[in-house]
Order: sequence, then C-alpha cells, then structure tokens
Amino acid sequence: MFLTQIITNVILFSLGLLGMVFNKRSILIILICIELILLSVNLNFVTFSIYLDDSYGQIFSLLILTIAAAESAIGLAILILYYRLRGRIDINQIATLKG
Repeated sequence: MFLTQIITNVILFSLGLLGMVFNKRSILIILICIELILLSVNLNFVTFSIYLDDSYGQIFSLLILTIAAAESAIGLAILILYYRLRGRIDINQIATLKG
C-alpha cells in the first residue's frame, strides 16, 4: 500500500513537471501544473506522516494548501487584469510588460 502511494505521488509530480516544461503557450496550464506539483508534494507529506505515525506532515500539508490557494488566486487575478488590458493571454508577449 505504501509503495503504490509513493509511485502515484511520483507520477503526479512528473506529470506536473513535464506539463510545465513542454507547455509553451498557455499560462493557465502552467498554473494548473504548479498546483498539481504542490498537491503531489502534499500527498507525499501525508503519506509519510501516516507511515511514520507523526502529525507534522499533515500540519505542513495544510500550510502548503493555504499558500497554494493564495498563490492561485493572485495568479488568476493577474491573468484577468492582463486579459482586460491586452485582449489575449499569450505567454510570449508577457515578457514585454513594463511596470
């Protein structure tokens, strides 16, 4: 049971990492891949917390989930503002933003 959970976590992390590396166009997919990576890390913390009979992994997982939710909300808010200004979301043209 423990080994299958670890393998699942590694597969989820790898999918998120590959999605970030091979995606060249959509910043929304990049945000979703970051969330997938964070969720796989949280599953890993919970798995090892249960296996080692320690609650620190579960507490740390809740902390990471809170930070991930805030990061996602801020990222989506920035994307909405960028879309309102430019009319499209193109990852190649985001580098031309000036503050």
